[in-house]
Amino acid sequence: MTRPLALFDLDNTLIDRLAAFKLWAAEFAAERGLCEEAVAWMVATDADGSLPMNVFFGLARERFGLGEPVDALWAAYRARLPHLVSCPAEVLDGLDRLRAAGWAVGIATNGMADNQTGKIERTGLAARVDGWAISDAEGVRKPDVRLFEIAARRCGASLGPGGWVIGDDPEKDVAGGRRAGLRTIWIDRGVSGGVAADHTVTDVLSAIELLIRLK
Repeated sequence: MTRPLALFDLDNTLIDRLAAFKLWAAEFAAERGLCEEAVAWMVATDADGSLPMNVFFGLARERFGLGEPVDALWAAYRARLPHLVSCPAEVLDGLDRLRAAGWAVGIATNGMADNQTGKIERTGLAARVDGWAISDAEGVRKPDVRLFEIAARRCGASLGPGGWVIGDDPEKDVAGGRRAGLRTIWIDRGVSGGVAADHTVTDVLSAIELLIRLK
């Protein structure tokens, strides 16, 4: 019997990327003797991860008069951020329970391979999922259906009826998941306006509990 598939987004779904970015910004400012306003500027400019990081570091380099090249700043960020993220124990336990209930569980995430792989491995998620697909490694980004297809295959599953995508982005996760023929759960982090997901919850643990009840 084919296992039902649950594909989770990573940043601000399974892990709190925004909290980790704020920690990184505070460290970055302290190391370079920047003022508190610099931290606020970085958080605002990052815009919850919506600005490409090469663009972000180009702006930061100019604003703060940094000597390092953009590529070096970005690489150092990718090396550090996985050490600042965490996945709550109850979410890790929830993923274990989801798999024990017969689900194939995976991660489909946009981002750089080193950064995202580091997050998955350091948070303990690698041992709690059947597989993952990262856009930089695969050469295709959500909402493209192909990234969901790759993630499903890594989990020993396929896209089709009974499968779900869970994430916080209305376009990349919800619209992309629907185009992949999957049902969707939207993690509402306070974005205004309606999102055409099958279910809306406020955190990933609620999504996991919902899936366990649905099976």
